[in-house]
Amino acid sequence: MDRSTDTEVLRSAIEWLDEGSPVYLATVVGTWGSAPRRPGCMMVIHPDGRFNGSVSGGCIEDDLAQQVLKGELEHELPRLIEYGVTRERILQVGLPCGGRLTLLLERVDSVAPLRNLLQAVEQRKLVSRHVCLNTGEVSLQPSRHDRDFHFDGQNMLKIFGPRWRMLLIGAGELSRRVAQLAMTLDYAVTLCDSRPEYADGWQIEGAAFVTANTERAIIDLQPDPRTVVLALSHTPALDDAALYVALQSNAFYIGALGSLKNQQARLKRLQKRGLTKEQLARLHGPVGLDIGSRTPAEIAVAILAALIAERNQLGQLTTTTQSIHA
Repeated sequence: MDRSTDTEVLRSAIEWLDEGSPVYLATVVGTWGSAPRRPGCMMVIHPDGRFNGSVSGGCIEDDLAQQVLKGELEHELPRLIEYGVTRERILQVGLPCGGRLTLLLERVDSVAPLRNLLQAVEQRKLVSRHVCLNTGEVSLQPSRHDRDFHFDGQNMLKIFGPRWRMLLIGAGELSRRVAQLAMTLDYAVTLCDSRPEYADGWQIEGAAFVTANTERAIIDLQPDPRTVVLALSHTPALDDAALYVALQSNAFYIGALGSLKNQQARLKRLQKRGLTKEQLARLHGPVGLDIGSRTPAEIAVAILAALIAERNQLGQLTTTTQSIHA
């Protein structure tokens, strides 16, 4: 699910609550067929019909906002709303994809719990928010699980967490393409290249550029399970230094560019530096899905596709024989 959207939803909810207005949170708790959003996706609705976030491809949000505006969804306790269940309902507000979904709708009057939740997320903590339909009780607890969303018909457990980060090692056209694509997926992107002359040509708005040595850049970043490190320089002195530190960190995903031959040579060098077989096994290389990529743009697509698969727990799809020539 899109954690950055969660953050924007929380910020809008807090802003509107601070203005003295209650808000309504709608969360997808169940889908069937080709529903366009996954369980856990959410939106917030202002009583005047404004909203932020998404629970469908656009066909449900307006209907929900209109119902809130007209006061048709007033309810003391959280309630379930279904879309796409009957032919009449499908024709009325449509799920053009033919799917069905169930939403949990909550009226929220207090800003403090959402403010505490947002503060924890901004401190890069994982937090679970539990909602009980029977009592309306809402609680926040620290969480160790990153991908959990659970709904049993009476209780919803949703995990909130910090924005994903990506550190790219080595400036160049491929890094530029990867950065541009990663930012469309809402990664916070940092490019590291210790060669200062490369900084002048790096003009990707929204992506940071640091000229520290690669080891220092990773140590300063403090990679966590929401961090991706990609070594794309094709310069062993830069890539190896970065990978040596990253493979000892808690980074979620570590990848390196190169052919299969280069990857084997890289593993031998890193092993000589003292990394264990378990640490080396974390390295994805050659990085990216095997889709016949050749141009920088195509290779960037392959790399981000592999990351999407990994984040969606489809890591078995990421094996590649893609050969990027040095």
